[in-house]
Amino acid sequence: MKEIESIDDIKIFVDEFYEKVRRDELIGPVFWEKIEDWQHHLEKLYAFWNAALFGVPGFRGNPFAKHAPLKIGPEHFERWLKLFHETIDHHFEGQIAVEAKNRAELMAFMFLSRLQKMEGGADKVVY
Repeated sequence: MKEIESIDDIKIFVDEFYEKVRRDELIGPVFWEKIEDWQHHLEKLYAFWNAALFGVPGFRGNPFAKHAPLKIGPEHFERWLKLFHETIDHHFEGQIAVEAKNRAELMAFMFLSRLQKMEGGADKVVY
């Protein structure tokens, strides 16, 4: 176990995480339906996490806008977080690993909250 220290470590967890996502029976189909070029998607995610964890410029995009039209609800976010935590915990430990998990949780919470509000209220489940 080691700390997340570089883009190379980010590539390890992003690659393994999205391999799990692609095989997952709940969230896999959501991604397969929208992503045609997986390598391009992975490259964007490397840049996203490099910016989020290390402040390295290079990520451009609006992740929420890409997720807003998807038919996803709380169960999708729960599964996404479960797989993300498993992946980080399998390879890494330390402050940056904890920060990655915290940022993923915050992002999931914010996305779900915004999606629910778009659908008519914070108590409404998105399907």
